[in-house]
Amino acid sequence: MNIEVLVDCKTTLGEGPLWDVDEQRLYWIDSFDGRVFRCTVDGSEVRAWDVPGKIGSMALRKNGGAIVSLANGFHALDFKTGDVTLIHDPEPGNAQTRLNDGKVDKNGRFLAGSMDTMEDGPNGSLYRLDTDLSVTKLEGDIVVSNGPCWSPDGRTFYFSDTWSNAISAYDYDPESGSIANKRTFVTFDFPGGAPDGATVDEEGCVWSAVVYAGKLARFTPEGELDRVIEMPVKKVTSVMFGGPGLDILYVTSMAKPPLPRFPDDGVLRGALFAITGLGVRGVPEPRFAG
Repeated sequence: MNIEVLVDCKTTLGEGPLWDVDEQRLYWIDSFDGRVFRCTVDGSEVRAWDVPGKIGSMALRKNGGAIVSLANGFHALDFKTGDVTLIHDPEPGNAQTRLNDGKVDKNGRFLAGSMDTMEDGPNGSLYRLDTDLSVTKLEGDIVVSNGPCWSPDGRTFYFSDTWSNAISAYDYDPESGSIANKRTFVTFDFPGGAPDGATVDEEGCVWSAVVYAGKLARFTPEGELDRVIEMPVKKVTSVMFGGPGLDILYVTSMAKPPLPRFPDDGVLRGALFAITGLGVRGVPEPRFAG
């Protein structure tokens, strides 16, 4: 196994690595600085787009461009012009919350949740943006929405409320996009750490960034801790497999903690990392079909 700095971009709050199999490009975001990045598999040809506000996540669209979950709702991003257009704000006028992490299911829907901006009250919710651009609320009473991902067959949905220190699993209906039968998948036992961004590999194992503890954790489909990787920074935020063979694990991190109570970090803080030699492959991420 080898861990290297792919792009030393010093993102204030790096998040959401997203490998696109069609373009063979990696996307990621800086949540606080409001920026979308893109690079090649080796970290070259870096390109960036500014968006008007904090960004929680993004999804590429089948017909081009992207969906971005900004602080004030779901927007469309045109990569050619840089224009950003509001689609829907599910929490209008609520200064306590902003949209955060999100992913696309096998049928092309975008699920993304909101978070309490001070990370101390259950004021967030989980939403589904359907392909007709309508929005449905799936769950409420969330402090910080993080780590949405699906089992390889698309029938189990994983999701974290970060400060619950647990990853939940749900039954997921691929046809309707509904969730049911919420249960605890794993409870975190990493001192100082909590579940952040996550992804699933082709064996059905869940990889989670243990933010503030500087670790990546892999859990089997049965919820057993299978592997822990020590990272060179504490504030790792999210993970995604990519590369031509889907066998490179990309890891984002933050340069500055979002609140004073969170720890500082070393000189590599905010970098984008690439891990090779894991002997594991990911699964392709779908594009938003709307």
